[in-house]
Amino acid sequence: HPPLDPPLYLFPYRLKDTPKDSSLNTKSKKPSTFHEFARSTNDAWDIDDEEDDGMFSLKQPSSSPVQSRSMPHTPCDKLIKATADTESLPRPPDRQESISTNLVLDRLDDESGPANGRVIKSCSDAQLNVNAARSTLQKQHSLPVRPVIPLVARISDQNASGAPPMTVREKTRLDKFKQLLASPNTDLEELRKHSWSGIPREVRPVTWRLLSGYLPANRERRDLVLQRKREEYFGFIEQYYNSRTDENHRDTYRQIHIDIPRTNPLIPLFQQPLVQEVFERILFIWAIRHPASGYVQGINDLVTPFFVVFLSEFVEEDVENFEMASLPLDTQRNIEADSFWCMSKLLDGIQDNYTFAQPGIQIKVKALEELVSRIDEDVHVHFQKCEVEYLQFAFRWMNNLLMRELPLRCTIRLWDTYQAESEGFSHFHLYVCAAFLIKWRKEILSMLDFQSLLMLLQNLPTIHWGNEEVGLLLAEAYRLKYMFADAPSHYKR
Repeated sequence: HPPLDPPLYLFPYRLKDTPKDSSLNTKSKKPSTFHEFARSTNDAWDIDDEEDDGMFSLKQPSSSPVQSRSMPHTPCDKLIKATADTESLPRPPDRQESISTNLVLDRLDDESGPANGRVIKSCSDAQLNVNAARSTLQKQHSLPVRPVIPLVARISDQNASGAPPMTVREKTRLDKFKQLLASPNTDLEELRKHSWSGIPREVRPVTWRLLSGYLPANRERRDLVLQRKREEYFGFIEQYYNSRTDENHRDTYRQIHIDIPRTNPLIPLFQQPLVQEVFERILFIWAIRHPASGYVQGINDLVTPFFVVFLSEFVEEDVENFEMASLPLDTQRNIEADSFWCMSKLLDGIQDNYTFAQPGIQIKVKALEELVSRIDEDVHVHFQKCEVEYLQFAFRWMNNLLMRELPLRCTIRLWDTYQAESEGFSHFHLYVCAAFLIKWRKEILSMLDFQSLLMLLQNLPTIHWGNEEVGLLLAEAYRLKYMFADAPSHYKR
């Protein structure tokens, strides 16, 4: 986890087994500057930057508020064609499916035979059962079925222990939130206080809009503000979106178009063409309106929590498989506009992470290194012995706000607290990263070489995490903040 983040692209060393006498010496080839690191990795999660623009022509149009236009092909077309040809080759039959089918049929055959103390089924009944089982299995393999969502991609915010969704305590908390939100002027400080330990699903959308600064505290003004901001966003669409094929914006749109399918690839919701077009518009308009940074890979991930939370207002369960096209057009537009404005509010506080050379990330990674050296010297020394640089794993933690390390359900819970914290995304996130790193100290210290240690750090086992684990992580981060935030000398030896 995460499944689409091959570690070879996250650091300047080759992790594949190579002979010791190879000319490539991993110990001697260390990035001396951030720019060298950036050039050698390109970005911290990319699978292949030279993907084909041919996807532009393969994408099927869908009904949406704004129609997307195809981009011209590039010389990279050959690459995607080769990939498509490879994928179209016949695959050998799945041995495991064949074995499981035989086991089912054998079990039915056994049940149809004579047995002591049991009613013996007739041959015709047994044959019917065998034929039914075979028919069912054939249908499962040949007919389109509802996709099974792997645990890592489930958006449900239940505890990992499977606790019921509404306990007495949670009911009381929900009533308190409703009381705060229903008041003529919502007390934002009180709302932040209650949101720190998690926001109930039913009131999360409006609470996020308030805590992000998108909605005013005055209840009477909210509808007018929402209407004005939503109209303003679609005014941007009319003004700027058609320029995506212009020469000066073509590269930006191309990169966005390539990155969108990689966003949460295990969740069917985000693979729908209609949803991908929504993300393209959001990211392109943000990039045009923020020329100092423009679009940077990783920003595409930051849209997803807002989109899922605002969609959840209209979907009670199974968000992962929900068909966006089934919503009224006005509802789709509202979700898109709200996601854009809330993402913009978030990025306003961390934009130095995405300006030239990404100085904000460099500063945060260095602060993480200094903090870890103080709170757990053994881990820090172990990194030095294995010649692992913090930038090689923590760059992605800062750039994607841990979204590639945690399931989406955990990210949404984490952002409840980030929005309740003062400077949660920019400052408190540092202590969350430190707590997250120390959480795995036992596993880290057990890895004795560069390759195994970096593989661990890029694929930490959080697939089963839920609210309980995130709550413990946040509590430890708060303890670290309390100890170190107001004591800069603690960073120094």
